[in-house]
Amino acid sequence: MILRRIVLSLLSILVLACIVYGLHSLSNARTYQVFGDLVARVDTQEPVVALTFDDGPTAQYTGEVLAILDERDVPATFFVTGREVTENPDETRAIIAAGHELGNHTYAHPRMVFKSYGAIRREIEETDAAIRAAGYGGPLHFRPPYGKKLFGLPWYLSATDRTTVMWDVEPETFPDVASDVEAFVNHVVQGASNGSIILMHVMYDSRDVSRQALPGIVAGLRERGFEFVTVSQLLERRR
Repeated sequence: MILRRIVLSLLSILVLACIVYGLHSLSNARTYQVFGDLVARVDTQEPVVALTFDDGPTAQYTGEVLAILDERDVPATFFVTGREVTENPDETRAIIAAGHELGNHTYAHPRMVFKSYGAIRREIEETDAAIRAAGYGGPLHFRPPYGKKLFGLPWYLSATDRTTVMWDVEPETFPDVASDVEAFVNHVVQGASNGSIILMHVMYDSRDVSRQALPGIVAGLRERGFEFVTVSQLLERRR
């Protein structure tokens, strides 16, 4: 009897561990979600890539990033947070005026797992409202903070016909890459392929290497024959 209880307890622990591991893997999946439309890279024969920036805008670095892009005639997609849009309206309007695309990255940048439907809706709809109030009239795709999602968020996005935009090139995930400009540039330039979506963060003090790498990334990808497009332009090429 005692042995049976021990075995059952161990089996229960094993099952629970498998469930936890499965949920963790699902929440981090880059190419799959249980409901709705998700894209991490577009299957296309055309040599095009989408350069995307998460977070912001910020008063400190938006102008610098826009100047780099403008000098090189590069369109990009900025996945902004509603709070920072509200706090930095001039910078938001500058992104719009420069012809770039805006995307929704939630209002306060929480991990969007184990959230109520109402909380999910508020995070997304308040950000939509802030972006629209700044004068942006283009499509609003969505990117979850930290790439986290389980059931509630994909359900809401599917019900509202929103595309979840992930990525397939993420240099900042690797510490040895994220801390070295040359390694950062090489990682992106060598890792990109037709239809790639490149993820970067450039809006804070801690992302100095990312900002420094940006000109080299543009030059290197163009040398390989790639054209830069917004996420919406990239999605138009889906087969």
